[in-house]
Amino acid sequence: MRILLLNGPNLNLLGTREKEVYGDISLSNIEKSLADFALNEKVDLDVFQSNIEGELVDALHRAAGVKDLIPNISPFGSCCACIFNPGAFTHTSVALRDAVAAIDLPVYEVHISNVLTREDFRHSSIIGPEVSGTIIGFGVEGYLMALRTAIDRHVKGINFL
Repeated sequence: MRILLLNGPNLNLLGTREKEVYGDISLSNIEKSLADFALNEKVDLDVFQSNIEGELVDALHRAAGVKDLIPNISPFGSCCACIFNPGAFTHTSVALRDAVAAIDLPVYEVHISNVLTREDFRHSSIIGPEVSGTIIGFGVEGYLMALRTAIDRHVKGINFL
């Protein structure tokens, strides 16, 4: 089984960008920690980050198996779920909202900061109504929460109730 960890614009700057909001852990460290956790669960974690909206749309399509894979570019196969931090595209991208709505792939939206306590424009997620769940405000731990949920539900078939 395979899960896609997808990150949007400026998340490549984690560890150096607004440390008071996002902390000092780099995206590569987050990806490695999550990949190690996934490996222990016998799950392949594919990772992809882009600052380009269309590349994120294409990654979602590839993960859902509705677009041909590209050699050496993640995801490397169809996925059973996606953990997605769309960054600023959360509040602006109809294209990403439509991509999530168009595919048969559970997507879990993650935000490191509590966007509801920040600027007003961050309070609304265009993508949110189309995702399987949203985790906000738990720091980078939110990624692990989403990964655990995806593994339990879509790999192990376990639901809480």
